[in-house]
Amino acid sequence: MRCPFCTHPDTAVVDSREADDGAIIRRRRRCLACDKRFTTYERVELRMPVLVKKSGARTDYDREKLRASFKLALRKRDVPADRVDEAIARIEERLIAMAEREVSTQRVGEMVMRELRKLDKIAYIRFASVYRNFEDPGEFEDVVAELTPARRGRRG
Repeated sequence: MRCPFCTHPDTAVVDSREADDGAIIRRRRRCLACDKRFTTYERVELRMPVLVKKSGARTDYDREKLRASFKLALRKRDVPADRVDEAIARIEERLIAMAEREVSTQRVGEMVMRELRKLDKIAYIRFASVYRNFEDPGEFEDVVAELTPARRGRRG
């Protein structure tokens, strides 16, 4: 670590301790040239992958875009905001755990559908209809049938 006072390249760590419940390490350092002390903070930097659209265009991950998609699908549905935040957090955890630099928007869309299916079936159908580009009522029927448990004793 370069000294911020004299820019000498060598410094020594005098003391290290955890801060912010172990999320950050605080280090006291001493410059070996000018003997001045300073503090540095070390934290994990988690980077979200770049999203690759169907067209091949790349875009940065944007949590607010993801939230807007959930909000649109859940419009006029009684789903608490904290459950939506938890769903978004699970998607972000999966994206980070994948440890890939680039992820297709298609994979993210599938993650969103999985979470919406758990949150609200109607929101899931809404999102699926746009995401999968439904063109006729039969496609809606297929998704509804997929969500509806088979009824016993029913004649078809």
